[in-house]
Amino acid sequence: MRRELRPADRPEGSTPPGNLPLELNRFVGRAAELAELTRALEAARLVTVTGAGGVGKSRFAARAAAPAAGHLGCDAVRRVDLAAVREPNVVEYALAAALELTDHTSRPQREVLMDHLGQRQLLLVIDGFEHLVDACAPLVTELLGAAPDLRILAVGRRPLSVEGERIFPLAPLDTADAADLFADRAAALLPGFALDDGNRTDVVEVCERLDCLPLAVELAAGRLRALSPADLLGRLDDRFRLLTGGTRGALPRHQTLRTAIGWSHELCTAQERLLWARLSVFFGQFDLDAAEYICSGDGLHADAVLDVLSELIAQSVVIREEADSVVRYRMLDTVRAYGADWLEVSGDTSRMRRRHRDWYMGLATWCELDWFSPRQARVAAQIGAELPNLRAALEFCLTEPGETHLGQYLAGTLWFYWAGCGHLSEGRHWLERSVELDGETEDGDYARSRLKALWVLGYVAILQGDTVPALAAIQECRDEAERIGDATAVAYAVHRRGCLALVTDDMPRAEELLRTALAGYREIGELNSSVLMGQVELAMAVAFQGDLAAAVELCEDVRLVCEDHGERWTLAYALYVLAYAEWTKGDLVRARQLLRECLVIGDTFHDLLGTVLTIELLALVTLTEGDAGEAALLQGAAGRIWPSVGLPLFGSAHYNAPHERCASDARAILGDARFESFVAAGARLEPGEAVQRALGRATASRPAVVPGPRTAHPAPETREPAASPTVHGGETTG
Repeated sequence: MRRELRPADRPEGSTPPGNLPLELNRFVGRAAELAELTRALEAARLVTVTGAGGVGKSRFAARAAAPAAGHLGCDAVRRVDLAAVREPNVVEYALAAALELTDHTSRPQREVLMDHLGQRQLLLVIDGFEHLVDACAPLVTELLGAAPDLRILAVGRRPLSVEGERIFPLAPLDTADAADLFADRAAALLPGFALDDGNRTDVVEVCERLDCLPLAVELAAGRLRALSPADLLGRLDDRFRLLTGGTRGALPRHQTLRTAIGWSHELCTAQERLLWARLSVFFGQFDLDAAEYICSGDGLHADAVLDVLSELIAQSVVIREEADSVVRYRMLDTVRAYGADWLEVSGDTSRMRRRHRDWYMGLATWCELDWFSPRQARVAAQIGAELPNLRAALEFCLTEPGETHLGQYLAGTLWFYWAGCGHLSEGRHWLERSVELDGETEDGDYARSRLKALWVLGYVAILQGDTVPALAAIQECRDEAERIGDATAVAYAVHRRGCLALVTDDMPRAEELLRTALAGYREIGELNSSVLMGQVELAMAVAFQGDLAAAVELCEDVRLVCEDHGERWTLAYALYVLAYAEWTKGDLVRARQLLRECLVIGDTFHDLLGTVLTIELLALVTLTEGDAGEAALLQGAAGRIWPSVGLPLFGSAHYNAPHERCASDARAILGDARFESFVAAGARLEPGEAVQRALGRATASRPAVVPGPRTAHPAPETREPAASPTVHGGETTG
């Protein structure tokens, strides 16, 4: 019998999976420090790497994390970068995103994190926390208390100062390694460059003038296209004498870095300094299109941005990163802060923040439209990559006088990401903040922005199973929309109210409201994922009332429209209903084919609701195929996922009946003990493992179970679908 591979069984030294950044150039030196950090993580569950800006803390921690996690037997290593997070309340959402944690419930995000991490043997790297210590310190303490197998490697300029923390101060490189780093980065600019008798003395002295700080050394090496090492030394030495009153001894390291950055800034052209300052409005990564739009004008033509940006990359001011053939850029936080100071001195910060906001408002608007297209998956990935900048735009709108309506619009426009990609909790945070603010109340665009935020808030609350605030938001939206004659908002409000009726098992009322909403959409010419999902929801309502043929007709129509437009997320739910219909007819092969496609789509969008509903129905199909053991295992896997979605099968008698029949029949075939053992085996699967198991692509880590007897098991005659795609995350909105 094959034994399940648990985290502790991982071969020592093997590399666990994770999200650590890829290294784009050679890591230099620090062999002893890397070994020492692994020993520190063996001795303490919280280790904080501290050091001056530019000393290389982030690169060092990322380099150490994977082998250390493998040595410690961790099942994964995850990194969260908080440098781009400015609001303390967003820390938990950033952490959840780094963990790829999807939770549809209304539980506090901290509770969700503790529950998730409590089941994992994980090394968590928290980088760039120093400006958020008051938020991070208690969070780290709570997480370590709730998760006995969790280890945290924190990275910042100061300690967290919590109990159990072990400080790991990182010093600059030694002189030999600093010179090696200089030569390596110089060779990337000047092929063939190497340390030799003619330049070694100058390079070594340059490094020593810079206290061997890696960032300062890299900035200096970036100048070799225009200067020789001897020229560098002369200019740098003059700069240090000027700023330090002629003192040539050891400089305070923060002053050394500031001086090195300032010196590099002085050597930039006027356009390079201008772009450097303007790029400081970005949070995290950015792309060329955004840089050209936001940073051009008033002395810098859009056509010149690429050339100037290339110069800043060559000088190590900007970092170029590439993943999946997509090139993006970022600035180290220390360099970015220097540029932000110059932008503030120039008096241009407010204008640039508005241009930044305008760009990301436009991006969100375009992506909302593009969601209903074959580019849906690409849209999801793009918004995920731009989330730090979108958060900054939201924060600007919700704190700047007169901008509230734009914050409401932006929070509402991102409905497809909040609901479609597993970010309900963060979406609700921004939506509630936006509607709580007193914005402009006159009719027109301002009022429509608030109405959109209200029905999206109601939608998100429904997905979380929080019906009371959902009803309040939807009713306010409908009342105000009817008052000002906004037919679009009325249709969405009626649609959401129909979803509430579906959640609460009031099928006649759900059918009435959903038909009314769909008629409203037709009247105003609205066609998008929301409209189609409303039709799927209507299919569920009529199916629950016994008319499966009508449900199939509705979902076949949805499938045709989705395929015509390249829509995938809503399509999955239509296929789910059609798979149930195939199961009732006894066509198990076709039912399984449709459910496999549902799983693939759900996994693409991190849609836990669609995933768990599909696994539940697959259990029923599997039982009918004669494998009661596998059916029980799939029910166990679904049981582990449901707490992250909400009340299992929504507490609905309609939804729960087929699940109970599957469990009862499997238990009768297997007996109580074997049934419970299969369920327990399924409950040990991570959601991703459960998906792979359900897809039939399980690997050697698949739990060893004894297959159930493959006896004939005819499809039960039942009129209720196994579950509905509507509650807690089914419909989309547009």
